[in-house]
Amino acid sequence: MIYESRDIAATTVSRPRLLPWSNLDGNPCYLVTDNTGASHLSRIADSVEAVQLDMADDLLGHAADLLGDGKATAPQLRFLAARLTESLHDVHRIARSRGARLPASCGDEASDVAPEEGPGT
Repeated sequence: MIYESRDIAATTVSRPRLLPWSNLDGNPCYLVTDNTGASHLSRIADSVEAVQLDMADDLLGHAADLLGDGKATAPQLRFLAARLTESLHDVHRIARSRGARLPASCGDEASDVAPEEGPGT
């Protein structure tokens, strides 16, 4: 006789969530939790993502101002480019993380997102 599993944990576990930080070696960190997103670590990750997105928004405003200034120096522009690169990396990680948590549509084989490979990706 075959029995169906009634294990609630088995039915509520989602895909691993890509967290908005890396480990000490620069490798991505993942969280495996239930689908509620209400765990303590999930809320911390949500807060970190919100800060990163706010910082990216502020940086875009600063970039517009600096690029509009005809007296901006090459070192200032290089510094801006470095900060924009870091910010874009953070926003890209957030987009990948959130996109991977979207419910897969029926017959959508492209929903299997490859894990992030490391810093700078």
